[in-house]
Amino acid sequence: MHLLELEVEMSIYQTIQNFVELAIKNGAIEAMDSVYLRNQLLHFLGMNDWEQPEATQTESDALTLMDQLLSAARENQQFDTIDAACYEAALMDFVTPHPSQINRQFWQKYRENPDCATDYFYALAREVNQVKTRDIAKNIVFKHATQYGDLEITINLSKPEKDPKMIAAAKAQATTSYPKCLLCLENEGLYGGGNHPARSNHRFIRLALNQANWGFQYSPYAYYPEHAIIFHEKHQMMKMNRLAFENLLEFLDVFPHYMIGSNADLPIVGGSILTHDHYQAGKYRFPMMKAAIRQDIQLKKYPEIKAGLVNWPMSVLRLQSRNKEELLTASAEILEKWQHYSDVPLQIIALTADGVQHHTVTPIARKEGETYILDLVFRDNNTSEAFPDGIFHPHPALQHIKKENIGLIEVMGLAILPPRLKAELKEVERYLLGQPNQIDKRHLPWAEELKKTTQVTEADVQYQVQQAVGEVFEKVLQDAGVFKDDAQGKLGFDRFIDFINEVDCV
Repeated sequence: MHLLELEVEMSIYQTIQNFVELAIKNGAIEAMDSVYLRNQLLHFLGMNDWEQPEATQTESDALTLMDQLLSAARENQQFDTIDAACYEAALMDFVTPHPSQINRQFWQKYRENPDCATDYFYALAREVNQVKTRDIAKNIVFKHATQYGDLEITINLSKPEKDPKMIAAAKAQATTSYPKCLLCLENEGLYGGGNHPARSNHRFIRLALNQANWGFQYSPYAYYPEHAIIFHEKHQMMKMNRLAFENLLEFLDVFPHYMIGSNADLPIVGGSILTHDHYQAGKYRFPMMKAAIRQDIQLKKYPEIKAGLVNWPMSVLRLQSRNKEELLTASAEILEKWQHYSDVPLQIIALTADGVQHHTVTPIARKEGETYILDLVFRDNNTSEAFPDGIFHPHPALQHIKKENIGLIEVMGLAILPPRLKAELKEVERYLLGQPNQIDKRHLPWAEELKKTTQVTEADVQYQVQQAVGEVFEKVLQDAGVFKDDAQGKLGFDRFIDFINEVDCV
């Protein structure tokens, strides 16, 4: 055997040994299980021999070890490109503790401090590549200053795009209804393939809220720090009601260092998955949370609640109180009144002639000390001949940048924009500089207007285009606001507050 071949073999043996030690550190196995796990890995990597490495080469970074092991497995023809994501997750499952182990450790640490518990779970999720930190780092992120504060913009590049061969292979595989959706508890440990993503190294914390069982997980392609998904153990529809508000506030009692919110429960204004009851939480202060109160409001029936209209492009009522029960009663009443409220001159219509309900809220909750803070963002999903995609949805002139639903995260001032924009905006930059380009015709009217109003140079063209994108997102939020931030809209919001204070719903 040549020396070079020996070094390669020794390197992979050392990598396997380091990977086994990582499994011990993570609590996936105990030291006694080392030989067992080594043999399992050898088979998984397509190897059938072992040579004890010298204890001189060490590598503790989980993703570096993963890359080296995947390279060896690829050389041994253990997987192909189509199966790569599933094989990768299954490899990392070797260093991921079982659900029972993680839950036991999580709640032991919780007794020390809620932060200790979530810090443990989030660090583990990143280490085993369940939260895909390297992919998330590819996102293009910038801020845009507005009269409402800084908006945050993300061009989402973290989710890998599938090539035609992968799409064709997925379609060729038999689709199943197990699990019923991507949020079901049954995804835990799922190998994946076909219409289901890889979930071998996926883990959930079991959580009780209002005498119901929920799962707590971290989003693989997190849009903000500690981006968590809280989902019901049963596959049931999302519903905005008092119970939803109760769930949000009880979650804060368990994890007071997190915020939590819910997508609206209606199409157009709701999120992408309305068929499974869930919330989104995290350790982050969104732009909307930093926004000031522009007008104090007195809720006549609830004197202990501090209320106000938020200085925000969407229509937000902020409620603050230490009295949890009163806050829940008030928020449920306000929701019910919004579901019955119409202001036809503003195109705000609660129920159409076919009896369909069009009003709901996007609620966001957090806690400061002993005070609960609940932001209610009023939503209307009506359409019209002029706006078939939604009256309170990004209007056609803005859809070259953002056409998708304005969900919970966007409501709070964090734009999630499609990956196509990375290449498309480069062509816009070339157009503005007078260089040869292949600008998408969807962007041309916008780019022509920018060329008239914006002076750019090679040095600042990217910044100028990014700021123009930020201006579009600001207008997107304004389009989604039911009471516009103008004189007519402010009078309309005042009329609705009067309705809350004076009218009893039957």
